[in-house]
Amino acid sequence: MHIHILGICGTFMGGIAAIAKEAGHRVTGCDANVYPPMSDQLRALEIEAIEGFGADQLSLQPDLWLIGNVVSRGNPLMEAILDAGLDYVSGPQWLAEQVLRSQWVLAVAGTHGKTTTASLLAWVLEEAGMQPGFLIGGVAANFPVSARLGAGRFFVIEADEYDTAFFDKRSKFVHYRPRTAVLNNLEFDHADIFPDLEAIEVQFHHLVRTVPRTGKVIHDATQPALQRVLARGCWSETEPLGSAGGWRAERVVECTDGAEFMLMHGSRPIGVCNLPLSGAHNRANAIAAVVAAAHVGVDFSIALSALGRFAGVKRRLEVKGRERGVTVLDDFAHHPTAIQATIAGLRARMDAAARGTVGEGTRARRGRLLAVVEPRSNTMKLGAMKAMLADSLQDADLVFCHAGGLDWDAAQVLAPLGLRARTFDEIDSLVQAVAREAEEGDQVLAMSNGAFGGVHGKLLAALGKGAPRAGSRASAAAPSDADTSRAAHQCG
Repeated sequence: MHIHILGICGTFMGGIAAIAKEAGHRVTGCDANVYPPMSDQLRALEIEAIEGFGADQLSLQPDLWLIGNVVSRGNPLMEAILDAGLDYVSGPQWLAEQVLRSQWVLAVAGTHGKTTTASLLAWVLEEAGMQPGFLIGGVAANFPVSARLGAGRFFVIEADEYDTAFFDKRSKFVHYRPRTAVLNNLEFDHADIFPDLEAIEVQFHHLVRTVPRTGKVIHDATQPALQRVLARGCWSETEPLGSAGGWRAERVVECTDGAEFMLMHGSRPIGVCNLPLSGAHNRANAIAAVVAAAHVGVDFSIALSALGRFAGVKRRLEVKGRERGVTVLDDFAHHPTAIQATIAGLRARMDAAARGTVGEGTRARRGRLLAVVEPRSNTMKLGAMKAMLADSLQDADLVFCHAGGLDWDAAQVLAPLGLRARTFDEIDSLVQAVAREAEEGDQVLAMSNGAFGGVHGKLLAALGKGAPRAGSRASAAAPSDADTSRAAHQCG
């Protein structure tokens, strides 16, 4: 069957493309904007992606049109499909009917951490020999693709609450019918389609309603919104995370490249985990993955061991390069809570590096954390979360905000940060400002849910052209890669 996908470069629809090709279908697609990592994955899979949504694509005559939720009425190709009375279906519905129907589905939902948790879970099942299928909204370094059919009976999916398509306004995850459901957290987001948090809670309860009695709902017990969702009714076994009586991390030791902790269940120690990810949010993601894996029979010792070999996810504190002793990192964080958690995770890593590279009696000194942020999500563009932005950036030493295209005053919003924050309408001006300010040992953290105008490459190029500043702090405050490696080994 020939399938043509509208919106093929989105992380979800690109995953659908990979699965459909693996299943033996001929796959083509189109989209308006193409950027890594999905463009790289499609190219590697030899899937043709056409630029734009021209009605002339009707001449391809596919057997089925798969419609991504980026497509709306007025799209020229969609209008031509409707006029011609051709067969079309949403990506989630196609996946549910053609792939998930025969699988034990493990769905990971939540406002934050879905991609990382789903990647961790898929890796744990892989290490346990289960050969799971998966569809993840990002590219995990342990796998060559973001989606695959798998050879076993288990399928891990990142369960997004965003709407399905212009003709199906239910959340995507309602289609998946999981037997194991992870509810990481729940906050207000997607202000373009949800009027308030209660509307999102309704959708999450629709998901809970689809879990069978023999299934399991794994949830963060510290989240009021999730407590309200479950209070509406839950017919499955539940596993609380984060509470004193539930699953949690104790005896945490932060390292330069992650953390060591003891996994606890109530008063019972389960085992030690050396997680190569920084921050409390990632420990929570890892614990959720371990508990979900246990539901399908993975021994805790196997799961904890597998976590230690997790290689991360692209665009999650991903190092893009180093120039002049300055490290440039990329992260997908765009919601204020995610921005705050990401900064905290990087700060913990920097603190551990500083501790591991100074001698006894020497004052530990580290480079600075320079946050480069683009409020690009629909929620941020609408200003729904702007009141939280300054607080989310409090732990950064300096803040550089790309304010181009916003309908609200970013400088006024960031005014509580004082002289630490600057706003720029043009990315090139922002890049030059960061390059002038950055000193040896600094970490430049760029955060956006888009391509950010290629800011990472531009930052590295600008840093490479500049000479070290007179005030550059080449000292114990700026650990070398070798120093960082030695400090990491101190954490086990």
